[in-house]
Amino acid sequence: MPLTQQAKRHLFRLLRAGFRLAPLPTATRDRLRQRFIERHSDLIPQGPAGKLPHAPNKLHRAMRHTGGRAIGYAPYRAPGAPPDTDVKIIAFYLPQFHAIPENDAWWGAGFTEWNNVTRALPQFEGHEQPRLPGELGFYDLRQPEVMRRQMQLAREYGVAAFCTYFYWFAGKTLLEAPLRRWLDDPGLSLPICLCWANENWSRRWDGRGDDILIGQEHGDADNVAFIAHVSSYLKDPRYLRVDGKPLLLVYRPGLLPSPKATAQRWREWCIEHDVGEIHLAYVQSFDRIDPRSIGFDSAVEFPPNNTSLSPITAAQQLINPGFQGEVLDWRELAHAAEAAADPAYPCFPGVNPGWDNEPRRSGRGRVFVHSSPRRYQQWLQHAIKAARRQQPSCPMVFVNAWNEWAEGAVLEPDTRLGYAWLEATRRAVAPIDTAATAPDSPPCVVIHVWHVDLLDELVQALRASLLQWRIVLTTTHERAGEVGERAKKLGLSAEIEVYEDNGRDVLPFLQVANRLYDEGARLVLKIHTKGRTHRQDGARWSVELVDKLLSPERAPAILAAFHRLPELGMVAADGHLQPLNRHLDVNRVNVEYLCRRLGIEQPPSESDCYTAGSMFWIRLDAMRPLLDAHLGLWEFEAEAGPADGTLSVAIERVFCLAATYQGFSTAEALAVCQ
Repeated sequence: MPLTQQAKRHLFRLLRAGFRLAPLPTATRDRLRQRFIERHSDLIPQGPAGKLPHAPNKLHRAMRHTGGRAIGYAPYRAPGAPPDTDVKIIAFYLPQFHAIPENDAWWGAGFTEWNNVTRALPQFEGHEQPRLPGELGFYDLRQPEVMRRQMQLAREYGVAAFCTYFYWFAGKTLLEAPLRRWLDDPGLSLPICLCWANENWSRRWDGRGDDILIGQEHGDADNVAFIAHVSSYLKDPRYLRVDGKPLLLVYRPGLLPSPKATAQRWREWCIEHDVGEIHLAYVQSFDRIDPRSIGFDSAVEFPPNNTSLSPITAAQQLINPGFQGEVLDWRELAHAAEAAADPAYPCFPGVNPGWDNEPRRSGRGRVFVHSSPRRYQQWLQHAIKAARRQQPSCPMVFVNAWNEWAEGAVLEPDTRLGYAWLEATRRAVAPIDTAATAPDSPPCVVIHVWHVDLLDELVQALRASLLQWRIVLTTTHERAGEVGERAKKLGLSAEIEVYEDNGRDVLPFLQVANRLYDEGARLVLKIHTKGRTHRQDGARWSVELVDKLLSPERAPAILAAFHRLPELGMVAADGHLQPLNRHLDVNRVNVEYLCRRLGIEQPPSESDCYTAGSMFWIRLDAMRPLLDAHLGLWEFEAEAGPADGTLSVAIERVFCLAATYQGFSTAEALAVCQ
């Protein structure tokens, strides 16, 4: 009789506790763990389940495909010369984007990784599947121009080399055609190195010992044949080197019968056959040992493998009630990596832009949520410093990955965020201009202009405020010409951003705030002209809000308070900081959805508040959760007058929640001006 989930959980905990207490060497522990997973994966209990789906007539918004753009979308820009840096960024590269006879036989004619990618479905609200390619499209690596463009983008955005998986099975290679093309075409000038994916190829896509499609036959003769085959790559002058030595990686050294003897055999063969000395590294996908103990030179970190985080599946609102996968917080992955001590052995740091293998494991994927280009950039910057510290003669950082589309680890442009991940990579590598963050730089004001005739009095208030401003006007396509003419007549030096008539003043503000943040701005005043049509006392209410936030008596004092109080995140007009729980009503479902998307798992409490009127000063760091959630543009409803129950109104109610989550306080203008 099969074990129940509860029995599995108790048995697994007992076995795990005993295993952790056993006095075993690290190498033995890793090997036993791998064998257990391969042979007894059925004993691993399921994690917590998510919340059952809403009834179809109670969905808080329509379900749409994820192919549209999101807040934070970055278009291609020619970045000029590649970043000048001593640190090399190396991206793992998957060559399974062309048909081969073996995959035709195993999966059907014409199969490539794109078949997995496009079949994926969202399993819970906010689950961005399928993730679809941008500029490069559903490419075929048999076309030489594809790899050429990939390598061009890599160079432009700061990636120094590809670490490409190499598939060798006892003399048979799979997916080697793109690599042979690199070898034969000097025009493909980006360096590569090889990572031997030396595990079995299984139907489960995880290298485990069940349902094997093609297996490994590790042995002395096979290992010699392998090094002889790849030597043509190692000898190429473009091949990636560490201190002058070709770099060769092994994905799972624990599967080699004797990794130390294998390493010695490879080194001797390479010296005897004019390759010279080589640098051997292993990938910390399953093993976490001192590389020197197995005759290797270094290790390569490979997140999210070899990590153990608490799942947050139970907090997710399911779309598929049968979802049996696991949801984790990617931010915890990045934080744990940054908090870890340097290894006591040679190791190249690794980072990860995201992970979601739902395309390969339908309904059972391991999904990391809350990843963002901006947080990835910070993690990469931290890893760059670690690389300089740990490997000063040849600092390198590995990124998992360039194009693992079916595992959600991708730097290539996609339809939602465009080039945002590549932009983040370049910003992490290139020197950062901090001029926009200088204490004496002017604050920004973002004005959403719906009633163009009201712009005059807002400009008058700005000029009377005794402050210098960077002014950004947002408006719709139908009003863009009129706004431009009005700004010109007023002699106003302003940036004008034009958007679709969606999301009221909120969506345009989020899009502008995202850009301003990337440019270095940190403090913004948000005002608008739209409140007058949504209330009977709208005219008086709007004037009162602007006066309390922008008057000559208030604006300089508020700005000084932000400089004086680093914990201050938001300033609302006095009298407009309202209890959140008393003003949720029809917005509750949307607010709860946003809290999950932002990673603010706790429900609103009695002490939480919101800024009525949607006008306030805000430190952009305080709204990072809203920016880094990368909400889809399609989620915002078109302008339609009073808008309770819409996503825009819900966002107005979570600005303060986001600030609190970030560790900032919210205050009323009168309090900070006294």
